[in-house]
Amino acid sequence: MEPLIRIRNVNHYFGSGALRRQILFDITADILPGEIVIATGPSGSGKTTLLTLIGGLRTVQEGSLQTLSSELSGGSPKTLAAIRRHIGFIFQQHNLLAALTARENVEMALQLDPRVTREGGRDRAVEMLTAVGLGDHVDKHPRQLSGGQKQRVAIARALVNRPQVVLADEPTASLDKKSGREVVDILHNLAKEQSCAILMVTHDNRILDIADRIMTLEDGRISSFTSGMTANTQNLLGAFAQLHRKGELVKHVSSLSDQRFTELLEQVTSEFEQFLRTADLVEEEAIEALGDEVLTAATARIRDMLNADRATLYQVYPHQQVLRSKIAHAGKEKALVIEIPLNTGIAGRVATTGQTMNIPDAYLHPDFNQSVDRQSGYRTRSILCMPVYDRRKHICAVAQLLNRRDDQPFTADDEAKFQEFAGPLGVLLESSIRLGTRTLETAG
Repeated sequence: MEPLIRIRNVNHYFGSGALRRQILFDITADILPGEIVIATGPSGSGKTTLLTLIGGLRTVQEGSLQTLSSELSGGSPKTLAAIRRHIGFIFQQHNLLAALTARENVEMALQLDPRVTREGGRDRAVEMLTAVGLGDHVDKHPRQLSGGQKQRVAIARALVNRPQVVLADEPTASLDKKSGREVVDILHNLAKEQSCAILMVTHDNRILDIADRIMTLEDGRISSFTSGMTANTQNLLGAFAQLHRKGELVKHVSSLSDQRFTELLEQVTSEFEQFLRTADLVEEEAIEALGDEVLTAATARIRDMLNADRATLYQVYPHQQVLRSKIAHAGKEKALVIEIPLNTGIAGRVATTGQTMNIPDAYLHPDFNQSVDRQSGYRTRSILCMPVYDRRKHICAVAQLLNRRDDQPFTADDEAKFQEFAGPLGVLLESSIRLGTRTLETAG
């Protein structure tokens, strides 16, 4: 398969004379049809410069760069303009014209194509806006749209010409988590359907999972994704390790505001997702300190956010047909170690069926196993229990909250909030296992 983008030994400089500074060093890479490549790395590492060279927005100074089989090095302005007509550009700022509707903004991308009639352009624009979920907003102006909707219009505009190459520079930087995910999912699905080659520059770790391949730039050079993520992860793990050595990790997490904890959990989850993808180890001290400790701190914080008395995370052992407590918070009491057969109790039913159970009175439910209460002297009233999935979408654990502190049953809002945290708990648990930490870890 021939690459749609072919880069060989590209160097690039800014300035001249004594102020001349090299920005890109010997860049070599290929991007194939249907492939999504994310370029990541620190600010100033040359990501945007490389993107603009590929798009014919800058002149190639040294090396060979072919886009759509056309050599851009030494290319005339006419050649570069012709190439740009086959490229979809998406930028952090959507750059919509305020005086035009969403449909008219998308139609503009078709005006230079002599094969498209005015009526045909209108139909194509509406079709593309519908594909990105804006079928009911085609006649609205940008001021009437949210940030995520404006970026969808920009995506529709970039893809309406059915380009073979899509270049996106920080397309989610100005969006919240939900809007950013929606935007990249739309871009991913539409581009795959059209067999585009996508190169996306981003600092957003939340969207790295859509990539077929990740290219990390550091100081103008391509480095391995593994080494880049290892450096980032090592910094994060080192910070947590320091808190752990001081015995303040759980205290630190507990002191955070709900919003800051959610942001931190999102960051930690993202870093661990990348760790799982690279399977590359960072320094041993951080590994030993972090795995179960972060899981413990996060579980305790989720318990407090949802006003529960206790939280338990059961790890599923399918071959042994048991659930074993990975985390069992029990207030100031002695830490609990719980092991129950996989086919018994509330947690066992959740593990085997994958269905969340919200039980207002545990002793009235036929599946409730009273033996744990008898052993611990605890009196369970209400239970909120849900499955936790690993990256393969297998149930790897069961998360359970016991007894709201106000003696009321858990609500539908509690269930929705708990569900938001189930995904990060799965990533942290899988990471903890991969990091080689102990099979059992309890915390009081």
